[in-house]
Amino acid sequence: MDLFSSIFEIIDMRSFSNLWYWIGLAVLWSTASHWSMGVPFDLVQRARRIGGQSEQDLLDIVRINRNRLLYIVEVSGLALLGLSCFFFTGLAMLGFVYGVEFAQAVFLLMFPLVLVTFINISAARKLSRVEPELAFVAKTLTRCRIYTQIVGMISILITSLWGMYQNFSIGVLG
Repeated sequence: MDLFSSIFEIIDMRSFSNLWYWIGLAVLWSTASHWSMGVPFDLVQRARRIGGQSEQDLLDIVRINRNRLLYIVEVSGLALLGLSCFFFTGLAMLGFVYGVEFAQAVFLLMFPLVLVTFINISAARKLSRVEPELAFVAKTLTRCRIYTQIVGMISILITSLWGMYQNFSIGVLG
């Protein structure tokens, strides 16, 4: 057995029938919904509950992440958008036109994160227009988290339906 056969046997390029793919999907959306605009949500809850230094820490990290995200969008946003469109078009063509299951799986994992990125950019722009105070920042980050969770639920639904379709149509399970 050569090296490539061993690697592909471990990775199992039939992604939708692989348990590790579904674990990765769950971890991805759990992590994405915990970090709103780069800020851990437990920090928002602690700032609401305790205040004081926790509130100042939240406002500082929100200011830093907001400025960082908006700087990246202003400086290289158009280039990143172009590269993302190229990447996702290639994945979609490979996966859904040419039938490469691994490309389908990567596309269904990564493309919804583009929507989450747009949600985070929108929240950063909203926070940049006003003077930050705890109530407004917490409300904005909570909405950002809820929208991310909605995108995640829809993404998991679509991915699971497509994965079941792939498994049953190819006959992996039967």
